[in-house]
Amino acid sequence: MPLMEPEDAVVNSTRGIHDRKEHWDRIYRTKELTEVSWFQPVPQVSVDFIKDYNLPINAQIIDIGGGDSMLVDHLLDMGYSNISVLDISEAALEKAKQRLGARAEQVKWITTDVITFKPIEQYDLWHDRATFHFLSDEGEIRSYLDTAHESLVQGGMLLLGTFSEQGPDRCSSLRVTQYSEQTMTDLLMPRFEKLRCITTDHRTPFGTTQNFVFCSFSKQGG
Repeated sequence: MPLMEPEDAVVNSTRGIHDRKEHWDRIYRTKELTEVSWFQPVPQVSVDFIKDYNLPINAQIIDIGGGDSMLVDHLLDMGYSNISVLDISEAALEKAKQRLGARAEQVKWITTDVITFKPIEQYDLWHDRATFHFLSDEGEIRSYLDTAHESLVQGGMLLLGTFSEQGPDRCSSLRVTQYSEQTMTDLLMPRFEKLRCITTDHRTPFGTTQNFVFCSFSKQGG
């Protein structure tokens, strides 16, 4: 997740979908992958969590806000064959497709805002290191969690990475919602059962450090 560049002004994170799309398209049209603070050549924390799940190779996996992230590359390298990447920015997804070349044909690309996302299939894993902490409106948070719950198979995995309470309070000019293990768990219960949480530091390309909390959950009934 990006740390706001110093010269950027803070903008309202509850802006409309059209404005959000314009914001992120502008970011991806004007910056290279290594020029954004969320860049990770190896998304090691996400990869380690996913390996622990022991998902079958044909598991349905969706990366929310995946954009131009490298996670899809590593999932393909791990042999997964049913991968979807969702992002509001078409520019971000086009960059990922260009990077992957012919391998992009193995991925389902979904250009939409997750708040209006209407899944047509169910997933074994919902991964998000990019979107959730940008939501501050209670209705949008509720809509997000409703969609995640409805689209996961029973017992399916939800993996959320957000800025921690020790992390930045804004990102790419947008205010973010910081979480702790407790606040995230309280928000997701009882529809999701917490499996494991960790805090971890992300070193940005600019030499700064961002603290994240990663929590994994399994879908419960109801």
